[in-house]
Amino acid sequence: MAVQGAMQENDGRIRVAAVGDVHIDADVLGRFRPALDDLAEHADVLLLAGDLTRHGTPEEAECVAHEFGGLGVPVVAVLGNHDYHSDRATDVTGILRAAGLVVLEGEGTIVKTPSGRLGVAGAKGFGGGFAGRCATAFGEPEMKDFVRHTEFSASMLTKALESLDCDVRVALTHYSPVPDTLSGEPLEIYPFLGSYLLAEAIDAVPAQLAVHGHAHAGVERGMTPGGVRVRNVAHPVIRQAYSVFTIDQHC
Repeated sequence: MAVQGAMQENDGRIRVAAVGDVHIDADVLGRFRPALDDLAEHADVLLLAGDLTRHGTPEEAECVAHEFGGLGVPVVAVLGNHDYHSDRATDVTGILRAAGLVVLEGEGTIVKTPSGRLGVAGAKGFGGGFAGRCATAFGEPEMKDFVRHTEFSASMLTKALESLDCDVRVALTHYSPVPDTLSGEPLEIYPFLGSYLLAEAIDAVPAQLAVHGHAHAGVERGMTPGGVRVRNVAHPVIRQAYSVFTIDQHC
């Protein structure tokens, strides 16, 4: 498990910046960087909630590395469905890690901040739907594979959260753990935007915050059944380079 560090004045709260669905390619290179240059003044860490590229090519990953590398705070990411499209996810991950980004898939990392140890557990997640309107591992092998992939991802997220020896836990996914943040998306595609199994994983430990992307037409705020605040940080939703969330480790 990696331990990252950021040094700002201790005010008792951990500051988490997050954005997802930036879809970086050469033609948008530099769009985010001006707003990121002073990030260390506002946040202890930056979380990237997947869909970092358009088509998941190594060339696009190099653009992401240029845009989000060397920011002065740790950058922790998960991949999204776009980042898998070209079947080069391993190459994309390697390029981002070489630039100093921490890329998680069923793993956790610790960020040392002046206000305590922040643990981030990351997994892409997958679809399947939500309580009362969800797919089950029944019938054709293809349907079973679909649901089992979500079950496996949720299980990895649970284990990653459990592995963190920290003061505050944050869950980082691409797919949504709750339907709340999908409001505005067509109901017909909810099963492809997230799964209740991710919320169960987040509530099981629990985390103090969950951030995700993927739902471009959704809304920002939601909550798991267990009371963990969920934030959709997809760039088309937050409409800024990043949002910052504060967590009091004593709450």
